[in-house]
Amino acid sequence: MKDYKEFVPDVHYELIPINQLVSNQDYQRNLSMIHVRKTAEQFNLYQINPVKVSRRDGVNFVFNGQHTIETVALVSGSRETPVWCMIYDDMDYRVEADVFANQQKCVKPLSPYEIFMANIEADNELQTAIKALVESYGLTIGKGKAPGVICAVSSLELIYRNYGFHVLDRSLRLCAGTWEGDPNSLCSGILKGIAKLVIAYGDDLKDDVFKEKVGAYSSREICRTARERRAGATGYAEAMLIAYNYKSRRGLDQVRLYDGKKKKNAAPDNAEHTEDVAVNEEYQQETLDY
Repeated sequence: MKDYKEFVPDVHYELIPINQLVSNQDYQRNLSMIHVRKTAEQFNLYQINPVKVSRRDGVNFVFNGQHTIETVALVSGSRETPVWCMIYDDMDYRVEADVFANQQKCVKPLSPYEIFMANIEADNELQTAIKALVESYGLTIGKGKAPGVICAVSSLELIYRNYGFHVLDRSLRLCAGTWEGDPNSLCSGILKGIAKLVIAYGDDLKDDVFKEKVGAYSSREICRTARERRAGATGYAEAMLIAYNYKSRRGLDQVRLYDGKKKKNAAPDNAEHTEDVAVNEEYQQETLDY
């Protein structure tokens, strides 16, 4: 009979107070209190993973989970709060460093689409509202590029979280009404670019004019012009604004497109960023900065 012990880690579990854990080894990343505070704001008891600890010479060295213990300490208000630890007694410093360096090598991260759909199954309000809004325009959310399919789920969530239902609603309405679900029109850059225009110009941006004048150009042409002008959603917004103002005596003032740079909540940028980036233990925060 096969001996399965060689496939089972020689570990045991203990509840250890945070003030008895040490996580200052040179191989570890610098502690990010920004990340700790962000995680604490969304604290969920079911999301806590066991902290991996190497016990050497009676000292509990954390080699995976330093941000976890700091988050628990912040939320609980005490470093005497215990956390579940997976204890390894057979590691030396070099083995710890090697495990730390390679712990994510064989991990298959979740895609934004997989995370979005899991939130749908959990009946979470934000994703459910986004899905219903998308479907109200005859579009769907998917993981493959196709007519009427939006793959840029991170962009949908970003626009909704930071600018609300109405900005996302109008952005989808303009996009769907202009290009009628053309796959290239449903990319992150165009969606965020339209959102920037909606935020910058509000009611001065006329839906019928947008559909007529911007719709005179294919979404491929808009994307090509955007890439020639500048990176990110700003390039897409500029490309669509040029089309909108073409042969117009009183076009929209382009300067207003950049007013948001001075505001705390500027319009969305970094066009294709995070669409295929997965979350890991130190989840990645999307940026809205110009």
